[in-house]
Amino acid sequence: QLQLVESGGGLVQLGGSLRLSCAAASGFTLDDYAIGWFRQAPGKEREGVSSISSRVGSTYYADSVKGRFTISRDNAKSTVYLQMNTLKPEDTAVYYCNAEVSKRYYWGKGTLVTVSS
Repeated sequence: QLQLVESGGGLVQLGGSLRLSCAAASGFTLDDYAIGWFRQAPGKEREGVSSISSRVGSTYYADSVKGRFTISRDNAKSTVYLQMNTLKPEDTAVYYCNAEVSKRYYWGKGTLVTVSS
């Protein structure tokens, strides 16, 4: 079963940047998977942030992050990245990556991003 590992979270000041990574566990590739980044802030529902399709690499961004976040994938490294710039306190959340293929979904355990003002 596909396992995903997120990394790159941490504490950053208002206006700072972080790059999150979503890597497939050893022995797996992400070539055939659409990958999404979701986040869940304390007391709020999980929301979709960004996604990238499996082959063409079409991208989607939530309005709240458009122009600040960039999703990319390196299939050779079986890793998807989320570059987050101009971070705001409202971006504080646990960020999860999700992989989907043929209506099967896999989740990582998340990485915490905290933006201080």
